[in-house]
Amino acid sequence: MEKRKLGNGGLEVSALGFGCMGLNFLDGKGMEKKDAFRLLHNAVERGITFFDTAEAYGPYTNEELVGEGLRPYRREVVIATKFGCKEARPASGLDSRPETIRAVTEASLKRLRTDYIDLLYQHRVDPDVPVEEVAGTVKDLIQEGKVKYFGLSEAGVKTIRRAHAVQPVAALQSEYSLFWREPEHEIIPTLEELGIGFVPFSPLGKGFLTGMITAKLDEVDRRNVLPRFTEENINANLVLVNALSEIAVQKNVTTGQLALAWLLAQKPWIVPIPGTTKLNRLEENISSTDVVLTAGDLAAIDEKTGGIILSGDRYPQFLEEQIDK
Repeated sequence: MEKRKLGNGGLEVSALGFGCMGLNFLDGKGMEKKDAFRLLHNAVERGITFFDTAEAYGPYTNEELVGEGLRPYRREVVIATKFGCKEARPASGLDSRPETIRAVTEASLKRLRTDYIDLLYQHRVDPDVPVEEVAGTVKDLIQEGKVKYFGLSEAGVKTIRRAHAVQPVAALQSEYSLFWREPEHEIIPTLEELGIGFVPFSPLGKGFLTGMITAKLDEVDRRNVLPRFTEENINANLVLVNALSEIAVQKNVTTGQLALAWLLAQKPWIVPIPGTTKLNRLEENISSTDVVLTAGDLAAIDEKTGGIILSGDRYPQFLEEQIDK
């Protein structure tokens, strides 16, 4: 798989990463450990070098799973994790005080079974802690060798600029896909100006762009809290999947592969991190890196989807309030 660089600091990763949250955090059950390890090992063997986790996924258990599963490949892979949620629970609020960042980093290092974190993100911007203090604390951790690169997640333009002035930001992780194109207005131009990489999470619209979601979700599915995934909104938003499906058929690819290829075609410093619990889906996602979209293909996608207005907010109110504007 081809490599891409995130930011101007030299962080090189596979063109497609792997979002690890779903391994044990989405459906209320999680995978058997041996199956999760098999999936992680298959990802590495197929060229993926970039893996994303967080203390809040579980909490804590996802880091433990990723750390143990990737231990045989530690020097070959880039592991990203995050701090910033109070007691590692997004619903409890935010906490990016310097002493908390340090404590979380030390705990994450132990759970990940490593002596350094490749990319450390602030999970959400804490309005009670100046981002300069956050960036300065991570800068100290970088100088101490415990962290290699600094990242932000769901940060707004002003915050990105302020943080970057203290410690260069290697990557911003935020939602971006054909299901959520808001970053195109201000975020992407700012990242391009500053030389910051972009790591879209939910690049398949939390699974919606695969075309596999056509009815009400299972009761244990964590996406039930998201307004866009009510049964009514799922039915209304299928118009987007249907439009993409027409083009996917012409290209002889799945709608999911088309959606990932579209993201990869936007900028050479964009690295999506789709997650999955199934080997066949992993292989499908990886194959998207071989899909070539011409200028005509990209124009056709914009023409067919540009006028579609999707139904439902992407987050419930308490999570929306944590998003930096």
